[in-house]
Amino acid sequence: MGVSRLTRPLALLRPGSARRRLHGPAPTIRLRLTVMYGVLFLLTGAVLLTIGYALVRSNLRGHHIFRELGLRPPRTFRPPPDVGVIRAIQAQIESDALHKLLVEYLLALGVTTMIAVGTGWLLAGRALRPLRDITATARRVSGQNLRERIALQAPADEIKELADTFDGMLERLDAAFASQRHFVANASHELRTPLAIMRTEIDVALADPDADVTELRAMGDAVRDSIDRCERLIESLLMLARSEAATGREEPVDLGALAADCITDLHQRAAEAEIELSDRLQQAWARGEPALLERMIANLIDNGIRYNEPGGFLTVSTGTAERSVWLEVSNGGAPIEPDQAATLTEPFRRLHRSAGGFGLGLSIVRSVAEAHSGSIIVTAPPSGGLRVRVQLPRSAPAPRPDRTRILTET
Repeated sequence: MGVSRLTRPLALLRPGSARRRLHGPAPTIRLRLTVMYGVLFLLTGAVLLTIGYALVRSNLRGHHIFRELGLRPPRTFRPPPDVGVIRAIQAQIESDALHKLLVEYLLALGVTTMIAVGTGWLLAGRALRPLRDITATARRVSGQNLRERIALQAPADEIKELADTFDGMLERLDAAFASQRHFVANASHELRTPLAIMRTEIDVALADPDADVTELRAMGDAVRDSIDRCERLIESLLMLARSEAATGREEPVDLGALAADCITDLHQRAAEAEIELSDRLQQAWARGEPALLERMIANLIDNGIRYNEPGGFLTVSTGTAERSVWLEVSNGGAPIEPDQAATLTEPFRRLHRSAGGFGLGLSIVRSVAEAHSGSIIVTAPPSGGLRVRVQLPRSAPAPRPDRTRILTET
């Protein structure tokens, strides 16, 4: 009720709705096309009949009486005394003939114009029939019914292109709505689990009137661990939402330098997990937000450590192509099915739940790459593990600071 009361005045403020209320319904495209066809035919027919009428009139008045009879007057011919009467009769006959011709022309123009208007109405309706199908489909589509398609069977023209574009948009919306529902369901599940653990620990502690300090401390540790899990999940969700939005401050960024910093930060963790960490880093200048790109690289390395196995390997490489730069992270581990590897960039997709995490690492990587007009390719080598390659548009290197100017200013 409240929403309808709020949207009703907003609808009245729309320029189109106000114009329709003041001036009535706007003419349809079919009517406008029919009027355009009729006016165009009327003008074209009027021009052609005017030219024909002028030619007939010129031919009638340019002929002498001898030319009408098919004779050539002699040089010594003298017109009879009643030649004026003959010319008056001839002029009257010509005038009557031209008047009759004009009336017949106007009658023919009117009849053919009416026929053209009717034919234009039928042809416009036939040509606009696919648009009515598109409109009907758009009216039936809703958030719960995004699987319907137009599937227009027609020649490859502009209307066919519009229908195919509309079907493509419906497919993207269907995928987006399905992903959103899946995301909300998984996020709710992930948040519900630590909340249920906290409630259970608190209820058990409150139900035991003889609980000692040790039991209360154990309850507090469990609640704290659950709170930490909730904080990590909320932080990951916020990072995912931020990466899906438009990037903020963009500047030239060297992916090789960022990867080197991330390797330095996570090198101790890789050593504790008995993973051999190596790198082949080259300068790879892209343009983007440094914080998001650094988080993208850190997530890739973190996943390579988390889902690896003792004695495994982790390799980080960067490089430059003709118009793009790339970052590749390869890690060892158990073999993965290729179809499963392709779905790991979706939110909350995890192959091994025992490894911890929420399944948002590669989702953040994909969102950051797409926000920077890039792409991500996830492959599963037959030997095991995972290979993730991120490609971003190439950018010019950042200008180096002028050391002479810095020394002078200091």
